[in-house]
This record gives sequence, structure tokens and C-alpha cells, in this order.
Amino acid sequence: MNEDESLTELESWIRRVVEENNYSYEIIMVDDGSTDNSWNLIQELGKSNPNIKGIKFRRNYGKSAALNIAFEVAKGDVVITMDADLQDSPDEIPGLFKMITSDGFDLVSGWKKKRYDPISKTIPTKLFNAATRLLSGLSLHDMNCGLKAYKNEVVKNIEVYGEMHRYIPVIAKWAGFQKIGEKVVVHQARKFGVTKFGGFSRFINGFLDLLSITFVGKFGKRPMHILGGLGTLFFMIGFAVLSFLTFAKFFWKGDGMTDRPLFYFGILALIMGTQLFVTGFLAELVARMSPNRNHYQVSERLGYETKNVKKEQHSRLERLDR
Repeated sequence: MNEDESLTELESWIRRVVEENNYSYEIIMVDDGSTDNSWNLIQELGKSNPNIKGIKFRRNYGKSAALNIAFEVAKGDVVITMDADLQDSPDEIPGLFKMITSDGFDLVSGWKKKRYDPISKTIPTKLFNAATRLLSGLSLHDMNCGLKAYKNEVVKNIEVYGEMHRYIPVIAKWAGFQKIGEKVVVHQARKFGVTKFGGFSRFINGFLDLLSITFVGKFGKRPMHILGGLGTLFFMIGFAVLSFLTFAKFFWKGDGMTDRPLFYFGILALIMGTQLFVTGFLAELVARMSPNRNHYQVSERLGYETKNVKKEQHSRLERLDR
């Protein structure tokens, strides 16, 4: 978005690196609702380099949308993503390519060990990475680095939406791609324009997204296991508390049940338990009615054609349109 000052240098830099290494390649530039001259410049660059592909959004949708639509159309055996602001160095492409093709990684995330960002961006980033490592079990230093490399089958079997681009390694892990690594990469100081970083609120939203993706990854197909289990636990605690108070009233002290704070705790536990159980039941109904309830990641087939879920969905939509 609004990176027209960087695009010419970025294209020539990428082209020099890939041609020096004799890679066949395409460069997919996604214009995320720019209000500057970015799209016109992409069209001009495409005239001089037929390997450039462009996608222009009607408005700004965000990085996740840009990545997702590029993943859908990407054809390369290895897919490498980077931001357009020249802070990600195309000189890293051969090293990332080797880690995918020779070392067998499914996904490699860049690690900007030395950063040139303002403190308002680095502190939330450190907190975000620590929380993500804790909840996901992935020991990556820099989850949100824009410079990443993927096997083609990874990008064809994950969906990125909202602001979930921060958690692509986590999404890939839940999709069954376990060989995820990282590579120390050079972080360039911003040369043109201004950062699109949204401040500390982005960290709060990111943490909520992390909780969502962790829950969906673990319990998306069996929500009753977590919600129903918690509901049953709270209900049993509330029932036990109220049973004790009833016993105490009639057979022990004879005190008024409603005069004790424990009574209200028991009532609250019963209500929470019932609500969680009912929520789990409804979530289970939704999961069972979902058309994606039996979509599972299959890495290989013998005697059957390996299907691409996204292509299959698109073909169904095309048939409906016709």
C-alpha cells in the first residue's frame, strides 16, 4: 500500500538476484488499495518484465487479504513473500530457496535479529512473539517477519484472513506442516514512505487473534470437548457448593443459605456451567453442519489424485455461476 517510491528498485533487485541464480520466477505485486501511483507503476514494470503479475484491490483490505489472494494464484514450487518497503532484502532469496528445496523445510520464517524499527514497534513485537511461542509451541523468534518462504503445497492448503498473517507459521502447523524453521535475515532501514504499523492496539488485537486461532486449531472440529468439559466442571462445582450449603442448613448450623457469599458463588458456577455447556452444544451443531467439517490435510495419496482444496472449491463455484 502506497509504496510507489520503492517498487522500481524492489523489482530490479529481485530480478537481479533470481536471474543470477538461474531461477524461473514470477513476481506477484498486490496493490492493497493504494492512493498513490503504485498501480500505474506496476503496469509499467510489467511491460518491461513479463514475469511481473499484478493484482489491484478496489480498497485497502490489509496484509492478510493480499497474501491470501497471492497464495491462490502463485505457481512456483517455492513461494517467497516480502514487504514492498525495501526493508526485506531480496538477497535472502537464495538462502530461503535452499532451505525449502534442499533442507526439506515446509516453511521458513525470517528472523530480523537486528531491527531498525522505532521502539513503539519493537516492544509490542517482542511481547507478541513471546505470547505466540508460549501458546503455539513454535520456537520462532520472529513470527510476523514478512520475509518467509514456503513450499507451494503449504500456501495452497492454508487460508489467511482478518489479521491472521501474523500467525501463518501457527496456521501451517495446525494444517499439518511440521517442519517449520527460521533464518536470520538482514533488516534494512526504511528508505521511502512511512510505516503502516498500527501501534500498540495491534498487539492487543493480535493476542485475541492468537487465542482464536489456537482454539480453532485444537477444537474447531470438536468444540464440545472444551466448552462442554468446562461447562460440566463449573456445573459440578456449583452443584457441590449448593449441596454443601443445603446440608449445612438442615443438618448442621441451620444458618440462612442466602446470607453466605458461598451461596452466590455456587449459583454463579451453576449458571456459567450451563451456559458453557449450551454454547458447546450449539458450536458442535454448527461444526457438524459446516461444509468443511470433513476437510482434512492429506499429504500424499497412492493410486488417487492428490486434490487441492482451494482449486476444488473454485471449480464448484464456477459450476454454480454457470
